Amino acid sequence: MSTATLTTFSAYILCMLIIGFVASRHTNNLGDYLLGGRRLGPTVTALSAGASDMSGWLLLGLPGALYLGGLVESWIVIGLVVGAFLNWTFVAKPLRIATEATGSLTLPNYFAARFQDKTRLLRLISAGIVLLFFTFYAASGMVAGAILLESSFGLPYLTALLTGACIIVAYTTIGGFLAVSWTDCVQGTLMLLALVLLPIMMVMELGGIDATLSRIDASHLAMVETVSVIGILSLLAWGLGYFGQPHILVRFMAIGSADRVDRARTIGMSWMILSSMGAVGVGLAGIAYLDAMGQPLGAKDSEHVFIAATQIIFNPWVAGVLLAGILAAVMSTIDSQLLVSSSALSEDFYKSWLRPEAGDRELMLVGRAIVILISVIAVLIALDPESKVINLVSYAWAGLGASFGPVVLMSLYYPKTNQWGALAGMLSGAVTVVVWKGLSGGIFDVYELLPAFLISLAAIYLVSNATGSPSSRHR
Repeated sequence: MSTATLTTFSAYILCMLIIGFVASRHTNNLGDYLLGGRRLGPTVTALSAGASDMSGWLLLGLPGALYLGGLVESWIVIGLVVGAFLNWTFVAKPLRIATEATGSLTLPNYFAARFQDKTRLLRLISAGIVLLFFTFYAASGMVAGAILLESSFGLPYLTALLTGACIIVAYTTIGGFLAVSWTDCVQGTLMLLALVLLPIMMVMELGGIDATLSRIDASHLAMVETVSVIGILSLLAWGLGYFGQPHILVRFMAIGSADRVDRARTIGMSWMILSSMGAVGVGLAGIAYLDAMGQPLGAKDSEHVFIAATQIIFNPWVAGVLLAGILAAVMSTIDSQLLVSSSALSEDFYKSWLRPEAGDRELMLVGRAIVILISVIAVLIALDPESKVINLVSYAWAGLGASFGPVVLMSLYYPKTNQWGALAGMLSGAVTVVVWKGLSGGIFDVYELLPAFLISLAAIYLVSNATGSPSSRHR
């Protein structure tokens, strides 16, 4: 990497750490640390939700999937866009109102209040599920960051992994939710710039759209002919995951007021559609461009398509900015996941089960210690340099989506849901994902999120009605 690229890259990292320090000056209590005092504006809410959602998957995993499999992989984008829109439309506003009414700072905290759970089992099991699947999710981001630093700086994989982890943990630990949200806003803007600019430049270098398409095999441009019905359903099913992702739902909980949701949705969906189209463009144009440059990638390195094209096509200063977009994507998701995991364990396990008398200062210290602990576990999972970002993401996305998504929806729209139904839904969703993932062939080739989500919904409905005594609604 040239000195210019290194300088640009380093300047970006320094900016993120400064934002973390500034945010720490506005973090005075547990509510500030976990939810930013519920005072986010619509733009910060939308961009931080989008950036924390898409992660390194958008710049590495998705372009890599398109590079290998072609346009058929874009079915996943359709599913995600529809799922995100439905999440903004049917969950964001009522969840914001409900969590403020119950004084809930975390999703497990909301479940306990909504279902009047005196046993505290909901908080315990919710925290356990968050820890399990977010650790894998955070590991996917660690792998993505290591791939970037390894490819760009020529660092050994382990050194790259530890360097990226230290940067992310630093500003997350210092600034809490405000640092995460403010940096996500910057990172979301940078991600959009990188994803829109790179495919346009590749197409221009190749002589236009027609010239680009002529270099791509017809099988890579087919959306239906090369995939089965099960394959399409599996890709579309990704959209169901949105209803249960704590790191996205917490943005809805933190927006300044429910009246700001509609504007945030417009900003967020616009960002998502443009960014997703850019990622698809990177993958497809990358097939033609890297082939024309005599540097095609093998299956093992397919997730490097964004990095490889950027280093060829741009001068070192611009390359530094665009490569920082990958680090931005990685940071924006890991920081959110670490903070949600920290809040779940400090607020919903430590305070609920171990030290009910713990004050804000103690809980903030415990939360910061947990950020470091989870980061260490995620790094250990990410030690395998052969790990695929998209595989780790798909497992965690399914686990969280199936465990929490049905419970969130039923808590808002089905008054008869009670704590036993919620518990049954969480456990059945999580167990189905784990078991289904280990099976293969026939119907078991369907993405595990789809069957797990449906089974969880059924469990909530059946158990809630069987046990009676519906919980009160907070609307």
